[in-house]
Amino acid sequence: MSDVMDNFLWLHGKPTSQGYIKVLPEHFVVKENLGFSFAGHGEHFMVKIHKVGENTKYVVNELAKACGVKSRDVSWAGLKDRHAVTEQWLSVHLPGKDDPDLAQFEAEHPGIKVLETARHDKKLRPGDLVGNWFELRLTDIDTPAAVIERLEKVQQQGVPNYFGEQRFGRGGNNVVKARAWGNDEFRVRDKSKRSFYLSAARSWLFNMVLSARIEQQNVHTVILGDCLQAQGRHDSTLVESLDGDWQSKVDAGELAITAPMVGDNALPTSADAEALELAVIDAEPPLLKLIRDNRMRHERRPLLLKPDQLTWQQEDNDIVVSFALPAGCFATAVVRELMTVREQEGEYYANSDQ
Repeated sequence: MSDVMDNFLWLHGKPTSQGYIKVLPEHFVVKENLGFSFAGHGEHFMVKIHKVGENTKYVVNELAKACGVKSRDVSWAGLKDRHAVTEQWLSVHLPGKDDPDLAQFEAEHPGIKVLETARHDKKLRPGDLVGNWFELRLTDIDTPAAVIERLEKVQQQGVPNYFGEQRFGRGGNNVVKARAWGNDEFRVRDKSKRSFYLSAARSWLFNMVLSARIEQQNVHTVILGDCLQAQGRHDSTLVESLDGDWQSKVDAGELAITAPMVGDNALPTSADAEALELAVIDAEPPLLKLIRDNRMRHERRPLLLKPDQLTWQQEDNDIVVSFALPAGCFATAVVRELMTVREQEGEYYANSDQ
């Protein structure tokens, strides 16, 4: 991976192994899990797509043409990477119309298959998914045994819940632009660019706080003033005293220690946790100004990510790894703890909600 992620510490130390990821699209398989059933009726035509070598927005545009609607009438729960084999649902707004025949659509696009269709009473919106299941083939690894040893650690302790390199742009360019925007060096009117830069700013600050906690060796340890979050919940509980059973609940996976997705309101942490977070955040005045000027609301995100259903199998110098991640979490955060990815032409990365 590029140098931008080298700003953040590894939980298990920097890997010594090297290998490749995504040499072929079938080396990176992603299957979406919406986590809910469709109504079976309604004005939204749901289409489950299997695609290879195409990004989601291209498929959206082509599906819109096939259904006789505008691209804005087709929506998705999460964007999926191009250089991969992926399955995801799309919703097409077709009020009062019959289900279209998509045979010609498939014939014209050999990289796209329609797996299922259904009807639903609501459109898909970004984030309307529980998560994704991944199967990754890590290839040509120089020391497979070392990667397997790290997989065992990941299974027990998880990985840092970092936002991946793709959030920051090539060479961290989105963060560079965000700082310049925050310094009033230029104005950003394009909505998509504004979104990229604001997202990069918040993600960068989160990663820096997480890295600081790894450095201080308290990423697994509850400290005074922490905000703890139950799995699948957005609200959090403030640790006002260390006398309770907070640590045992974190150790058991019932609660997670969180770090800030910074907003324009005050941090909800206090005492030691607040001091730690402010020390990091205050070191980036342009990013903080940008976030506050755009009135973003504060949120919390767990420090650690424990892949669910983690399994692996060695095949000579390759290792096939499979796991499930919640929406918004990055598969590359898992790979980063296992090995250093060798550079290759046309390299791509993917995250669980992309």
